[in-house]
Amino acid sequence: MTRKTTKLIHEGGYAAEVPVELIEDDTGWSPYLSPEEVRKLETVRLALRRGDVAEAAKHGQVFELTPISA
Repeated sequence: MTRKTTKLIHEGGYAAEVPVELIEDDTGWSPYLSPEEVRKLETVRLALRRGDVAEAAKHGQVFELTPISA
């Protein structure tokens, strides 16, 4: 059985919300990500690290983080 959720990836001045599917079963490792979902998250993380927003946006919604003073 699978369940859809969103993972947040933060790198530098960017963050991305990436939709993924968690696999749920009767093992002690449940819920977990498939290797394909892990590769997708890693692709987004590396793209954000390079500043390649277009590549990261292929897999989820990308945000530019702006610091504010309190």
